[in-house]
Amino acid sequence: MHPRGSCAAAGAQPLWDRLGKAIETQKLSHVGFTATGCLGFCDAGPLLVVYPDGVWYRPTTAVDIVEIVDSHLKQGVRVDRLVMVLTRS
Repeated sequence: MHPRGSCAAAGAQPLWDRLGKAIETQKLSHVGFTATGCLGFCDAGPLLVVYPDGVWYRPTTAVDIVEIVDSHLKQGVRVDRLVMVLTRS
């Protein structure tokens, strides 16, 4: 069981599966993909961080993942509508 407010509880796994397949299918050899533990913003998840750019995304659908891959990972263009603005209380 996943803690309430976690990325896993928010349905992240299907999105990460889609991301992994997209990276592999499109042969993006310059892209590494690593699942992590909590990034500290559990109520905001699922979250995806693109390094070295330091861009935090909040994808909620498979379409969001495709857009991030096609725009940011392939072309280097940030997807502003999915960027997560982070604030800590």
